[in-house]
Amino acid sequence: MKIRNFKKSDFTSVKSIYQQGIDTGNATFQKKAKGWNEWNSSFLTTCRIVAELNDEVVGWAVLSAISNRCVYNGVAEVSIYIAKNYANNGIGNSLLSELISTSENEGIWTLQAGMFPENEASIAIHFKNGFEKIGIRKNLGKLNDEWRDVLFLERRSKIVGI
Repeated sequence: MKIRNFKKSDFTSVKSIYQQGIDTGNATFQKKAKGWNEWNSSFLTTCRIVAELNDEVVGWAVLSAISNRCVYNGVAEVSIYIAKNYANNGIGNSLLSELISTSENEGIWTLQAGMFPENEASIAIHFKNGFEKIGIRKNLGKLNDEWRDVLFLERRSKIVGI
């Protein structure tokens, strides 16, 4: 497996993997994968990576800004998705580790992540990569007419913004 920068030609695979995550019901409030324009404008133009195995994109990770206020330029939110056929093979951990390194090279000092408490695999890789639990946002939103909690995690860089 290799991890490399995202290319626009990867988007078809990225969108498919995104939809697989959505279909689990435990990845996001989103109900349908975003098209290219919405996806592209949702995330930072840097810190977009994919995991590739035998010339196939099997996972991806990106960052989004948490605010347009300049004071928060060094704070970003993590999105990471793994193809269902490749889950539990260390791909998520490898992607997150590389995303952390890439983000620090871009001057980002804090990464945050919000996830459903049921998404145990995602929680585990975030903890493994130095994220800490900040809290649970109770009944943050509805998905399929059911109120869902969101676990809020954060990682502060030990080399940027100190």
